[in-house]
Amino acid sequence: MSRAARELAPRADELIADVTRRLRREVAELWSDPDLARMTSENIAEHVVGVLAGLELGIEPSDIEPPSADADRARRLARHGTPVTAMLRAHRLGQGVVLDRLLAEIPRLTNDGELISAASRRLLSMATGYVDRASEQGVLAFQDERDRRLQWRLSVVNEAGLRIGTTLDIARTTQELADLATDHIADLVTVDLLGSVVQGHDTSAAGPLVLRRMAQRAVAGGGPEPTVQVQELHTCPAGSPSARALATGQPSRYADGNRSTLVVPLSARGTTLGVAQFSRYRAPDLFDDEDLLLAQEITARAAVAVDNARRYTHARAMALTLQRSLLPRRAAEQSAVEVACRYLPAGAQAGVGGDWYDVIPLSGARVALVVGDVVGHGIHAAATMGRLRTAVRTLADIDLPPDELLTHLDDVVIRLSAEASADPDTEVAGDIGATCLYAVYDPVAGRCSLARAGHVLPAVVTRDGTVDLLDLPPGPPLGLGGLPFEATDVDLPEGSLLALYTDGLIEARDHDVERGLALLSHALTRPSASLEAACDTVLQALLPADRPHDDVALLLARTRTLGDGQVAAWDLDADPAIVTEARASVTRQLAAWGLDDLDFTTELVVSELVTNAIRYGRPPIHLRLIRDRALLCEVSDDGSTTPHLRRARAFDEGGRGLLLVAQLAEHWGTRHARHGKTVWAELSETGNVELLELASVL
Repeated sequence: MSRAARELAPRADELIADVTRRLRREVAELWSDPDLARMTSENIAEHVVGVLAGLELGIEPSDIEPPSADADRARRLARHGTPVTAMLRAHRLGQGVVLDRLLAEIPRLTNDGELISAASRRLLSMATGYVDRASEQGVLAFQDERDRRLQWRLSVVNEAGLRIGTTLDIARTTQELADLATDHIADLVTVDLLGSVVQGHDTSAAGPLVLRRMAQRAVAGGGPEPTVQVQELHTCPAGSPSARALATGQPSRYADGNRSTLVVPLSARGTTLGVAQFSRYRAPDLFDDEDLLLAQEITARAAVAVDNARRYTHARAMALTLQRSLLPRRAAEQSAVEVACRYLPAGAQAGVGGDWYDVIPLSGARVALVVGDVVGHGIHAAATMGRLRTAVRTLADIDLPPDELLTHLDDVVIRLSAEASADPDTEVAGDIGATCLYAVYDPVAGRCSLARAGHVLPAVVTRDGTVDLLDLPPGPPLGLGGLPFEATDVDLPEGSLLALYTDGLIEARDHDVERGLALLSHALTRPSASLEAACDTVLQALLPADRPHDDVALLLARTRTLGDGQVAAWDLDADPAIVTEARASVTRQLAAWGLDDLDFTTELVVSELVTNAIRYGRPPIHLRLIRDRALLCEVSDDGSTTPHLRRARAFDEGGRGLLLVAQLAEHWGTRHARHGKTVWAELSETGNVELLELASVL
């Protein structure tokens, strides 16, 4: 065997070439990558030269060890993703070629048949043992590397679960993917999303694919700089790897010289959102199948996080749009208070909620100030808020006192909760709940009546700068039912500042409610150029710089009063003869105010309202004129009967009085007090023209 090996040694290159040709033909996957092909060729040469040298020197066959670098090359095979079976087949095929050449040399060296047979058997045993040892060592090294790579890949995937998708922000999520990938597998990472996806659509428009660069990161040191900047739009070239990935949803791997690139689509829930590219230009190894698998895994996690952020952003935008549309765009015109309002949606995952505010003009120059908070967040809370705000306005139109209004609003919430529970398709879990604070300010009396349903206490700042929390009875939250509400009357001199707000303003993660109230009191006492500036001061003092943890509604109202020069009142006897005197008093007052053009209309309205009070009401009877943005005429009595319009027949002597009032007045109605009622009418300077038209008909 030593002589046979010595004869073959000068032709080792030829033998190596034969083995190489055989392996190229039978185990082509070992030549699929240039680096892997070079490694395989070196491995063949070392095995052939090592075996021939060992036989030539007469080393015991069992002592001929495979090359020391064999284990390292097996590990590199594992890193390249080549199956271990390819390595084992290569060993067996290489053994067959070398063994055939050795067996062919033995008969040329001796004619002794027994010696030839013994040498052949010994050679076969030696070759089998050598291949077994080489295969065993290679498999152990291969499996060790595979286990290490698997553990490393799992650790990277686990790290991706912790680092990617920490917020519901699309740009930050894509940047987290780029940062993680450059830390572990790539030198340059870019993440592009379809422009239609960023805009909230699931499908892109016809024509070239337009991408928005959402994130990118490159390791320092000699690499090419990206030609597209973050947030820049660019067109994806037709036929490019990125275009194919977007069209097919399949990843790809390619090399350009020393630069290796992975192109992986971002797909989630059946929708392709964009594409990520991973480039390697510094590492000695090109990307392999293992790297592609890892890139797919972390990209898939990022895609789900991006889709969640996209859906959240879309839902939040819808809820915010709904919330904004349901809130008053501007405060209603009225003279009782100067107001400034704010609504801020929550940040993070809470999003838009059901906080709201409203300013509702009432009869008698009064105004209702409302702040409420629906439990929960999202579009359902915003929709519920809209329904409650509509209900409050409807109840305010019939001039209910604050405690009675909250009682009716409580019934509305109970019905809404019952409807939601009975609807199998509803996505709302649990009962609907809300809190509300309803206040009515009267600028004539300078008094405010307030009632609350589970809401935080309002604050009042007097003209001397003192801040007080109004001690209102703690009514239950809306939706519980069966529990009463109680109103409190408070004197508010002109210039007092009333602050109504929701709990998101004073509750925070970094301080308790008491601390929040102290901050609010301090902010309310700080000088401000205007009420709008005061709102900004309060929000800046109490809320985080980015977004509040809960949505916030804030309403600031500075009180005004209507003095004696704008109000005139008379006590009237329950005698029909007093109507003439009342008309004369009204005429003199209008002349004093310079409103002579309204005297005829006002006399008719006063005559009808006073006559109705005498005929159907109970004494005492009061007449009051208020000069505000319009002329307000009010007649009060102690009766509880509510006047209403009716159609008078042709020969009826009565029944036309309220019809006449309704035609002459801009608005009219009835409000009830603890004792008695008030019928009111609002008149404008166009009343005389309408009167002439009405008179021509009647």
